[in-house]
Amino acid sequence: MSLTLLDWRRRVAALYADTRTSSRRDPEGALARFRAGRDLIFAEHPDSPLTPAARAAFDGLAAWPYRSDLRFEVPVDTDVEQTPLLVERSDGDAVPFTRFGTVRLPVGDLDVYWLESYGGGVFLPFRDATCGTSSYGGGRYLLDTVKGADLGGDDGRLVLDFNYAYHPSCFYNDAWACPLAPPGNRLTMAIEAGEKRSPLRCGVTWR
Repeated sequence: MSLTLLDWRRRVAALYADTRTSSRRDPEGALARFRAGRDLIFAEHPDSPLTPAARAAFDGLAAWPYRSDLRFEVPVDTDVEQTPLLVERSDGDAVPFTRFGTVRLPVGDLDVYWLESYGGGVFLPFRDATCGTSSYGGGRYLLDTVKGADLGGDDGRLVLDFNYAYHPSCFYNDAWACPLAPPGNRLTMAIEAGEKRSPLRCGVTWR
C-alpha cells in the first residue's frame, strides 16, 4: 500500500460517486465524464496499470458507444445457497468469496459475490461472447465496491450498467493479479458495451 495508490482509489471512488448522482438525469453525459476521468488517471497517475511503453502511446481507453438498453436496476435474489468459493486469479492463485445472491437480467443471470478478505465488498465480474476477441478473455467487471466501483442502488437493488463494464488491471499489465469471472458469471450473448480491446489506442499487445 502507498499514498499514491490511496489517491488512485480516491479518484476512482469520486468518479463513481459523480456517476451515482448524475446518471439518472443525464446518462450519456455522466458516462462521458466518467470515461474522460478514467482516461486521465490512466494517462497521468503513477499507479496507472499501463506499462511505461503503453502509457507513451496512450490516447484513451477504447469503448463501445452508449447503450441505453444495457442499464438495469434490479433486486438481488438472496434466496440462494450461500456458497463460499475460491475465485481463480490471473496469476493462478485464488481469492476467497461467498456467493450471496443472484441478479436476473434480460441478458442472463449473474451471481453476486462478497469478498471475504481485506475489508469485504460486493464483486460482480462477467464473461460474455466478446471475451477473447473484442474484450479480455478473463472477463470484465461491473462492480468491485472495495475498490470504489459502485454504481449504487437502494432497497436491496443494484444498478448494473454494462456501459461501465471495465477490464481489470491485469489486462493491461502482468504485474497485477486479478480475480477472474467464475462459471456462474458467464453470459452466452455478446455484451457490446463498456470497455473493449484496442491495441492501437493503448500501445499494448493484448492477451
